[in-house]
Amino acid sequence: MLKKIDYLPFLEACWQEHLAPRAPNAPMVISLFAGCGGSSLGYSMAGFRELLAVDWDKNAAATFRLNFPDVTFWQGDIVQLSDDEALRLAGVKSGQLDVLDGSPPCQGFSTAGKRQLNDSRNSLFHEYVRLLRAFNPRAFVMENVSGLVKGKMKLIFAEIMKELKASGYRVSCRLLNAMWFNVPQSRERLIWIGVREDLEIKPSHPGAENKPIVVREAFNKLPLQSVPKYLASGQVAKIIHEMRQGEDGSKASLRLNGNENKWFNLRRLNWNMPGFTITKAEGSSILIHPETDRVISITEMQRIMSFPDATQFTGKFKEIKACIGNSVPPLFMRAIALHIRNLLTGIEPRLVET
Repeated sequence: MLKKIDYLPFLEACWQEHLAPRAPNAPMVISLFAGCGGSSLGYSMAGFRELLAVDWDKNAAATFRLNFPDVTFWQGDIVQLSDDEALRLAGVKSGQLDVLDGSPPCQGFSTAGKRQLNDSRNSLFHEYVRLLRAFNPRAFVMENVSGLVKGKMKLIFAEIMKELKASGYRVSCRLLNAMWFNVPQSRERLIWIGVREDLEIKPSHPGAENKPIVVREAFNKLPLQSVPKYLASGQVAKIIHEMRQGEDGSKASLRLNGNENKWFNLRRLNWNMPGFTITKAEGSSILIHPETDRVISITEMQRIMSFPDATQFTGKFKEIKACIGNSVPPLFMRAIALHIRNLLTGIEPRLVET
């Protein structure tokens, strides 16, 4: 039976878990394509000790270092990070690591054409597999977009599973929605979980934890914040003003102009529903406040994404939005990390229903 939680006290309690000293036997994790640290924060909340984080983005790296000053961060093209150097930076030998985490971008998987695994744009997935085989951890977690199990993309999905299993792991993949794991946002993602074959542990996924948290709960007791200066004008302003809670701009355009036009990227939040998915691209999904005719602020984005208020970000508005939208929600990863930790320590986890 799913229950309702008090979001803000729960989020603060999880932040305190992140700040707590690590146990001497804390499980170890490495994050590839770490971004600004959404996954890393989730693992930290679950009691993991992070040895190394890797990403190429300069602003994401700066944000990560603000929040994780004690974690070694390698900034650059992952292709240039050799197996030996990665092991040296992490301070482990092959086979010693508990969990390798990563969300490799797979742009080539969603383009028209052959959509082959060897598309050059998908090389980052191969880099993940390369380092997976180098570290040979007890388990791995990989996250990616839901489109990989739709239509023709199922062929690519099968190839990904083949590569991961060929690396010496029992592998399970599920489509999970973050809103069932204490995140006030509807965000579907594919989650791969693999456990090294010699451990003889069947990989599984966590089941839903609690009832979804709605925007009103997420925005409760907001601190003083810098509201975006974005003020729409002309037709855009008319569309935004006409938009009702929970709908996109196309519906408003239909009422105003008799056609849906092109305003699908504008979406007004609903006080009584989880938030819409926050994306990396500045214009692909513009979330509008439930009542006020403005885009939501950085602090409001944090709340919807389950970043505690104390999380620090650096950069301009669009850079911070990109960092947040490109992240794995911390509370989502916390649930996955706790499940993995239980799997590896022999504690019977709560399994997802099949």
